[in-house]
Amino acid sequence: MPLMAAGKILPYLDIPFQHASPKILKLMKRPAFEDKTLARIKNWREQCPDLIIRSTFIVGFPGETEEDFQYLLDWLTEAQLDRVGCFQYSPVEGAPANLLDAAIVPDDVKQDRWDRFMAHQQAISAARLQMKIGKEIEVLIDEVDDRGAVGRCFFDAPEIDGNVFIGLEEGSTVQLGDKIMCRVTDADEYDLWAEML
Repeated sequence: MPLMAAGKILPYLDIPFQHASPKILKLMKRPAFEDKTLARIKNWREQCPDLIIRSTFIVGFPGETEEDFQYLLDWLTEAQLDRVGCFQYSPVEGAPANLLDAAIVPDDVKQDRWDRFMAHQQAISAARLQMKIGKEIEVLIDEVDDRGAVGRCFFDAPEIDGNVFIGLEEGSTVQLGDKIMCRVTDADEYDLWAEML
């Protein structure tokens, strides 16, 4: 973390937390220290305020109850992760989870939980991106057309996370692959809009 805070390496962590409920984490055979995880996240952000945390989660894992799912939503609220992906559990041939003596979550319940998870996290992501308005960021340009440029900054995984949309002046020489400095002017739950400096 000190190297990230000092600007020596990117302040970006991609950690597959998968869930927050201690019961579900145990069924997944993952460490079940969600309280320590929240304390670590808080400590990391104190050391490196610009830290971006990305993660992935699974909803509908065998044995997941509504209480477990609500625990996950509450954990997300407290963790305030920047970028999150979510998947519905589906059995994979030969996976140990297939042998669990746990209730199978019906497909319609999995879909409902996925929808609720995504809506919950979208509000968190939108609030986190709103904090970027007015800040300067470096953007790697992925596309240039007559409407402007599209790129991404260090916390946007290609083809997974959001984009930065940049309006360009007529006659701009910005090209694919350029890195340009921009000021963020607007944000939604996934994307940023910026002006070139």
